[in-house]
Amino acid sequence: MTSTSNTAPTGSTRLPTYPPVHPVRIPDPSRTNRKVVSRQQEQRETALVDEVVASFDGAQSERLKQLMQALTRHLHAFVREVRLTEEEWQTAIEFLRDCGNITDDKRQEFILLSDVLGLSMQTVAVNNEAHGSATEATVFGPFFVEGSPQIELGGDMSFGARGEPCWVEGTVLDADGRPLSGARVEVWEADEDGFYDVQYGDERTAARAHLFTDENGAFRFWGITPTPYPIPHDGPVGKMLQAVGRSPMRTSHLHFMVSAPGMRTLVTHIFVDGCEYLGSDSVFGVKESLIKDFEPQAAGTPTPDGRDLDDRDWSRVRFDIVLAPKPETGDGDTFALAVREEDA
Repeated sequence: MTSTSNTAPTGSTRLPTYPPVHPVRIPDPSRTNRKVVSRQQEQRETALVDEVVASFDGAQSERLKQLMQALTRHLHAFVREVRLTEEEWQTAIEFLRDCGNITDDKRQEFILLSDVLGLSMQTVAVNNEAHGSATEATVFGPFFVEGSPQIELGGDMSFGARGEPCWVEGTVLDADGRPLSGARVEVWEADEDGFYDVQYGDERTAARAHLFTDENGAFRFWGITPTPYPIPHDGPVGKMLQAVGRSPMRTSHLHFMVSAPGMRTLVTHIFVDGCEYLGSDSVFGVKESLIKDFEPQAAGTPTPDGRDLDDRDWSRVRFDIVLAPKPETGDGDTFALAVREEDA
């Protein structure tokens, strides 16, 4: 539960911590260099934190003041907890520099970094609070592109991208079960080789499109049966994953962004049941409710719309979507403090 107030905490008021900070888990105490910090040293470090936090007191925006002061406290706490060395600090600076150098209009390394740290999913969770039966949200990912082509109901969004044909259908409803006619359904995915169209190196548009639901809230289209692929790992984020022994693989998925008037826009995926990477998705995007059965169909099996697939295997999946109502928007220039439900 989130509590907001038009009056920001001032002075030395101690802000509540949510969730509570957990003690550090030390897997191997014998390999831990315990550093005893003297009272004099602790006072020196604390004084610096207080000085930097106070430097933001003059911010005209109360919300910006809260963000900068909280960020300062948490960053300093990290440095002090792990006793960050100057060499490690320099390595971190160079890592961020490298992330900036490799970023361009088609590759967003900082989004990738946010994804693999779970920060993207945490932000999604905070901004998409549970609402009854509303469909769960997941990460946007770095490969969404504005201006996708529109297809008709039952159209093909692959536009020639390589992959096994997949029939996707479902309905879009509100939280009370009413169909949402004219809802916009945006879809995009990688081809069977794990590449999005923006990675092709030309100006082709493939495996992305948008369509609108009919009067019954229904949608249907042809796409590609999702396959697993690695996130871009030839840059600094990939090197970081390798250093910590983590796989860059994303589990098989199909992206959706669904919007309708008065509804909260939903950004989500559906995931292929049985994919070997469901339990180790590199960006922590998997939700149990979004794992779907992509039913394999043998070549020659009649398709729902009578399409001739030239004797190819295909699959089909159903994904019914429930949108939450759009939250009321208040004054954005306020402190936002989360408290546990039992403490509210």
